[in-house]
Order: sequence, then structure tokens, then C-alpha cells
Amino acid sequence: MHDFEALNQTFETSYPQDVLRWAAESFGNKLTVVTSFQPTGIVTLHMLKSIAPDTPILTLDTGLLFPETYALIDALEIQLNLNLIRVRPEQTVAQQATTYGENLWERDPDSCCNLRKTRPLGPALNNYSAWITGLRRDQSDGRKATPIVSWDNRNNMVKLSPLATWTEDMVWAYLQAYELPYNVLHDRNYFSIGCWPCTQPVAPGEDKRAGRWSGSAKTECGIHFSTTASS
Repeated sequence: MHDFEALNQTFETSYPQDVLRWAAESFGNKLTVVTSFQPTGIVTLHMLKSIAPDTPILTLDTGLLFPETYALIDALEIQLNLNLIRVRPEQTVAQQATTYGENLWERDPDSCCNLRKTRPLGPALNNYSAWITGLRRDQSDGRKATPIVSWDNRNNMVKLSPLATWTEDMVWAYLQAYELPYNVLHDRNYFSIGCWPCTQPVAPGEDKRAGRWSGSAKTECGIHFSTTASS
């Protein structure tokens, strides 16, 4: 078993590449990345290409992503020569509507996220011993305590957030330095981008994740944390 306390003390002042290198050496082909191709995820993928280029990359294709998101995924798959695995829900959007009614995301967004994200991800992670995320501490109040490395009880595996200590400015500086593409929706005041029915632009002064599930208490899709602010 890994000494997570010691590892976190070491990694707190390490470069993300050091964390990725340790992960690749420790887990080999049992390591994966889960990304929705947000800026932090793109930085992670670019860094990993020079360390472990064949690492499997999992992305959740809910069937409800923005066209701009699909275009970005396709472009980066080619540009970075990604070993990309698209994880899809058991039901199509139309099949889900038949089973649960139209626009489930409006009536019960937690159930929709569970069906289209959380539930499909579990089996996809079964082949691995560790997964890399794009969580950062500055993304929201609920993420301020994000460890760089921890044990994921739900999925029974190690969870890594190599860029947990980075700021948004650092991420964007990296993207610009390496001329990496990003989701063009960011230029239209979309900051945290998920499925199109539940993502809106953010007004000046609002929290960067305020555009997700706007008007509800929901703050997370459930992959990383509880799906509501109160639970």
C-alpha cells in the first residue's frame, strides 16, 4: 500500500511531470487518464505524451456534448496521437427518454449524470489500478482540499490530480506556450464545460463553475464528489 501522506508531502512542491512520471513507473499499463478535455486535462495529456505516450485516455461521451467539444476531442486525438477510448452510456439519449421521460436532466439532473457519466465510468475503470484527473484546488470551494494522490474508495484504486496545485492562469499560460487548442466555448464565457443542456455562460463576477446546473443546488456530476452542495 502506498504512503499517501508522504507522497503528498513530496508532490506538493514537485512539478506535475514528476507526479506523472511516478504514476507511469508505478502502474504501467494499469494507469489511465479520465478527461473531458477541459484546459487542465489538455495540459495533462500534453505532459504525459513525453512520459507515457501510450497511456489509455478515457473520455465520457454522454451523447449530449457541445459540437465544439466533439470537434476539440477529434482534433486533439489526432494532434497528440492519443490512445483514446470513448466511454458511452448503456442507453442513447433517445432510449433514455423512452425509459425515464424526455429531458431527464431538467427534472432530475443527478439521475441523468448517474446514467450518462458515473455509471458508465465504473466498469471502464475496472481494467486499471490508478486514474489521473484534471482536478485543481482553485476550481471551486468543494475542490480546495484536493490531494495530489489519494485512495479512491468508490473505484477501489489510486486517484491522482497532478495539477491540483496549479492556478487557472498557469494552465492557460501552458496552453499558450505550447500553442495547444482549447474549446472555443471558453471565448464565449463558458468556463466549466459539460453537457449542453446543463452548461451556460458565466456572468462577470460569478464563480467559474456557476454555469453548470445553473439555478440548482447541484455542483458536481458525481464522478469526483457528491452530486449536490448539501449532501
